[in-house]
Amino acid sequence: MNKYKNAREAFEDIYDKLCKNGLEFDNTKALFNVGFTILNPLDNKIDTKWRNWSETYAKAEWDWYLSGDPHVSKLGDIYGKTPAIWERMADGDGVVNSNYGYQWERRNQLDKVVEQLVKNPQTRKAAISIYDGKEIHRYGHDTPCTYAIQFTIVNNKLNMSVYMRSNDIWFGFCNDQYCFSMLQKLVSDKTGYEVGEYYHHAHNMHVYNNFLDKA
Repeated sequence: MNKYKNAREAFEDIYDKLCKNGLEFDNTKALFNVGFTILNPLDNKIDTKWRNWSETYAKAEWDWYLSGDPHVSKLGDIYGKTPAIWERMADGDGVVNSNYGYQWERRNQLDKVVEQLVKNPQTRKAAISIYDGKEIHRYGHDTPCTYAIQFTIVNNKLNMSVYMRSNDIWFGFCNDQYCFSMLQKLVSDKTGYEVGEYYHHAHNMHVYNNFLDKA
């Protein structure tokens, strides 16, 4: 299993592997069942020059998740404008299922994770579910890319595992890893455990063909 110091290392190496070894799949080059560990999750800035990643936008997306409001207009209020990609994913009421904060607030999933970790540091039940096949009828406009997030205390540190059905390395991974690492810090602050490692698994990791060879 690959281990990377930080998010930038992970992004650059996986992007390179996709461009060189990815399989042609639905207008992308894709690799399947890609799993790796980020050793320092809070080193989460993608400062690769040719990527031109925006921390300002990533933070706005995180603040949107923190609000728990699934309406795309909330992101517009926070960021100053609503990205077109999110507008396309919104339903007729302006709601997107892929607001992860909305998902982890449903049935108080996040609060229950914190409660379980505090009550039993060896719990195997501190998990948040997001994509749900039993709700596929709700996914007419957008489908959450993440199956689940699980937290585990190992060597007195809070480790986190993220499991994704689909992950675009250029936009999805760069912004998602920022928000997931911030979630790991949030749970760390609430439970009192130091942030540990972040394991990331994508069933389908891909780069769209129009973003190939940007390096």
